[in-house]
This record gives sequence, structure tokens and C-alpha cells, in this order.
Amino acid sequence: MNIGIVCYPTYGGSGVLATELGKALADKGHNIHFITYQQPVRLNAFHANIFYHEVRVPTYPLFDFPPYETALASKMVDVIINNEVELLHVHYAIPHASAAYMAKQILLKEGKKIPVITTLHGTDITLVGRDKTYSPVVTFSMNESDAITAVSKNLRDETYLNFKMEKEIEVIYNFVDIKRFERTAVQAFRQIIAPKNEKILLHASNFRKVKRVDDVVNVFKEVNKKIPSKLLFVGDGPERTHIEGLCRQLDAHADVKFLGRQEQMEDILAISDMFILPSEYESFGLVALEAMAAGVPVVSTNVGGLPEININDVTGFLCDVGDVACMSKKIIGVFSDENAFKEMKKNALKQAKKFDINKIVPLYENLYKKVLE
Repeated sequence: MNIGIVCYPTYGGSGVLATELGKALADKGHNIHFITYQQPVRLNAFHANIFYHEVRVPTYPLFDFPPYETALASKMVDVIINNEVELLHVHYAIPHASAAYMAKQILLKEGKKIPVITTLHGTDITLVGRDKTYSPVVTFSMNESDAITAVSKNLRDETYLNFKMEKEIEVIYNFVDIKRFERTAVQAFRQIIAPKNEKILLHASNFRKVKRVDDVVNVFKEVNKKIPSKLLFVGDGPERTHIEGLCRQLDAHADVKFLGRQEQMEDILAISDMFILPSEYESFGLVALEAMAAGVPVVSTNVGGLPEININDVTGFLCDVGDVACMSKKIIGVFSDENAFKEMKKNALKQAKKFDINKIVPLYENLYKKVLE
């Protein structure tokens, strides 16, 4: 099949999922055409079946806000006509679903019918899409799609609750490449981070307020009182400066390292002992699944799609939003029981294997065949 994939090229979960899906489909012999304004961060190697088409948005003095959606729709039309693309798979509804609808109508005038699949990822529905500024267009565009998928049952239910949906939403979970995370810890690396064999806690995010990164610091503070530990932060974003200041105030900077954005998460996860995700909301929690794929238990909040992947007291722990005491107590407890900790690590990996890329990608292939029929 010749498949067009439209996504954001940045570090967010939707862009990561879209890129990894495209790479997996290319490995199976499909031709994949990525259409976005910048090369996706995970698209970092040559593949004969993968093509990248950059959306360029001209700037004119008339425009305070360059019309990206119009440029994107035009680029979709161009790529589809000149590369015999058979279907469009757009990730994150805003503005990709509406741009795809526009492209679809233009192509119909040319006598070409192009099916559109829209995959919902989270804030395009739970936050941005619900804004009255966007809601009518988002609702219309979703309902005009030939198929709609959501990355968790929770996100599907949230969409039904907040939008007047006329179409069925199919749940196809996010996935992880288990083989990618089958890494043996580099002991020299771990020795640098934890020279006295301290436990290593990890948090990775885009450092937005919804991630509640303050809670990570406060959990670490309590754990470190009982169990000698180190804390690693991966990522960057608006809250990072505040969090760095908080660590200095707590005199914890010696035990905390900020690694910035990292593409090779598998090497960092290989030396980690516990992943902390105290978010106010996660539609799925792809970063938690990646931790589990590396055999790292997860302590997270019990919101959104997280309970669908993280099983309380089995693969990690679930606590209420803001309950630092719960998270701290659970981590200290399992770190104090080596047998229980080893069992939890095994369970985390076992659960992650249910979401392996080789089980999820065929679901998308079947959906593609269905809409093409």
C-alpha cells in the first residue's frame, strides 16, 4: 500500500507513535509518505520505502498567523496525486483532520477518492479540541473521517462524552518495540550516576504543568530519606527552570541530574529502577509503557488511560493525583523488599509485551484494508 501519514514531528506521543508506525509499516513493504512541516525526530535513518514531504508555509505581511492548515491541505493533494497515495492516516485531530477533509474534497473534484483515518491521541480531544474556538471544526472533521481510532478506551469514552459523534471509534492501543528495549545496563554509566549503588528514579516528559513535575521532586525527597537514591530528569519544557530551582532549594541538586531531551531512552531506562509519572491526565502514557518494556516498574496516577497499562501492585503502583505520600510509601516499600522488586520488574515486562509492535501494527493494516474496500 501507498500510505500518507500526517503528524506533528516533535517529541510528543502522537508524533512518536506516528513515526514508529510508519517505520514498522515500511519494514513490511508498504510505501510511507510523511507529510509535516519538519522531519520527525524519530525518522533518523534511511529507509527505501519512507519518503518525507515538507510543508512550507509562505509568510506575507498580511498574515499575523501563517495559514498552515491551507498549506498542509495543498501539500496533501500534491503528494497524493504525484505518489499514488491510497489513503491518509492523520494523527492528532487538530488541524490534521480538517486539512485532510479539505484535501479529500479537492481530490474528489479531480475524480480521485482518498479515504481518511483519524487517530486521536489525547489533548486534541481532552483539552484543545474541547475549546469552543475549535470544537465545531474538530467534531465535523472527525465525523467526516472514514475511520476513527483512539489510543485508549478512556480516550474513546472521553470523545463520546464531549463531542457529538456519529462515527464509531475503534480502540487501537499505542505500542512499543520490545526488542528496542532489550538492553543490558551499561554498568560504567550506572556507576557514574549512582557510585554507591543507589536506586535510580526516572521521570521523562515535556515539563508542562499537567505533568506535575513538582510531585516528582517531592516523591524523590521522601524516598531519599529512607533509601539512598538518585533522580534523573529527561526532557525539557516550560517548567524545567522552576524544577531546577526547587531542587536547589531542597539542597537536592547533588542527587538530581537533568539530561535534557534524549532520543535513546532505552540506554537510560536500562539503568533505572523506578519510573515516576504523576500527571493530572494521560490519555495513554506511552513513556510509561516504554519504561515497562525495559523492565522498569512505574508509579503513576490512576487517571486517563494509565490504569489500562499499569496494574496496581503488579507492574507498579497507582495513586491519586497529588498524593505524594502514597507514591513515596509504595516506592520505599518495594525497594525494601528485593524479591518483590524483582517480581515487579518481571511483571512490568510481561505486561508491556501485550502492547508489542508486532501485535498492534497488524490491527492498523486490517483497518487500512477495510477502509480501502
